[in-house]
Order: sequence, then structure tokens, then C-alpha cells
Amino acid sequence: MPVTVVTGASRGIGAATVRRLAAAGHDIVIGYRRDTAAAEAVLADVRAAGRRGTTVAGDTADPTDVVRLFDAAADLGQLTGLVNNAGVGSLIGPFVDLDVADLRRVVDVNLIGYVLCAQQAARRMETGGAIVNISSAAATLGSPHEYIHYAATKAATDTLTVGLAKELAPRGIRVNTVSPGIIDTEFHAGSGMPDRPVRAAGRIPLGRAGTADEVAGAITWLLGPDASYTTGATLRVAGGL
Repeated sequence: MPVTVVTGASRGIGAATVRRLAAAGHDIVIGYRRDTAAAEAVLADVRAAGRRGTTVAGDTADPTDVVRLFDAAADLGQLTGLVNNAGVGSLIGPFVDLDVADLRRVVDVNLIGYVLCAQQAARRMETGGAIVNISSAAATLGSPHEYIHYAATKAATDTLTVGLAKELAPRGIRVNTVSPGIIDTEFHAGSGMPDRPVRAAGRIPLGRAGTADEVAGAITWLLGPDASYTTGATLRVAGGL
């Protein structure tokens, strides 16, 4: 039975992914930072789908917390999947005004956290498995006048996927990326522009922001048997951006 760790799973894309994976037969570890009530609500949905799950609070930039997260997966069974989704942004603004503390936190969570989680997954997956790294269309667009530093960490995520896919392929572990565009989630509140999905709709070729469930569908496919020959790929879910 698949056992999958999903980070940043109490809200947005992470929560939608947990629900999709539970419906597809996965037992799930729900990693989250601080909103216990939200994480428990997602766990209730996992159990309602007839699957097992657990919640683990922690910071993916902290190696000790990451080990605890994956130890919880071991309690459910042999690890088969990881969705590297926990991420942070910072206030939208000019590059010259970027605060160093914001820069360090974005790099710590969006890059170092991804590396630490992927490392634990690679150590613990025995006979195959799949990792999906959540990147962003920002990796190729650059996010000028918004958050170039965030875009840079997502470009690093894409490179992480390419390298890991090649290194882990001989062990039957597939590694892929999903790159969402502007998705209507709570993420944008942290940028100081909670209505950004509405404001940006006019520059998206499909004319609207995406939904968390649309991204979750792509992630679920990459973790499933229909993607058995797919590794090192980037699946862009960005409405044409």
C-alpha cells in the first residue's frame, strides 16, 4: 500500500493533494507548520476516505523536524512517496528592497527544506518510489517587481529534480516537478496581496487563476502507476503562463 509524506499539507495545494491521494489509496503523513486544527481537518478527510494517516508539526528547514516527519511515515509502513510542497514567500516588492531575513527564510524553506526532505526520502525508499517537487512557473518567468528571490529558489527546485531523477533512477525512484502558475490559495496573503489571483487573471492566457485541486490532480498522476516511465520531467500547471 502506498505511504506518502506531503509537506505543507494543512492548506492549499498540499491539503488538496492529500485528499486526492487518499482517494487514490495512499496512507499519508500530513506535515504542517503550525495550524493544528487545519491539519486535523485534513486528517479527518483521509480517514473518511478509508485510509490511514497522521499529522506531524514541524519546520522542514530543521533537520531534526524532518527526521521526525519521516519516522512517522515508517510507523505507517514502507515509504513510497514524497510531495515536497512546504514553501514560503515574502512581501511583493522591488528587488532592491528585499529584506535579508526574508531572503534567508525563503531559501531555508524552499530550497534547504526540499533537499532535507528529499534526502530522507531517498534514504528510506527501498524498492522504488516517487518524489514530486512543487516548483512554480516563476522559475522561468523570474517574477520581476514581485519576488525574484522566490523565483530563484524555484529554479533551484527544477535543477534538484533533474539531478535527483538521474541519481535515483537506478534504484527505481522517480523524481518529477509540478510547476503551478497563479493558484487561488491562501499563499498570496503572505505576499501582502491576497487578491493577487484576481488581479493577475487578465495576463493568464486561460483568463483565470488555477485551483489547488487542479494542481493536486497533476501531482497524484505523477505519484501513480500511469507515470511509471516519467522521471526528470516538469509538468506545468499554469494556465498558459
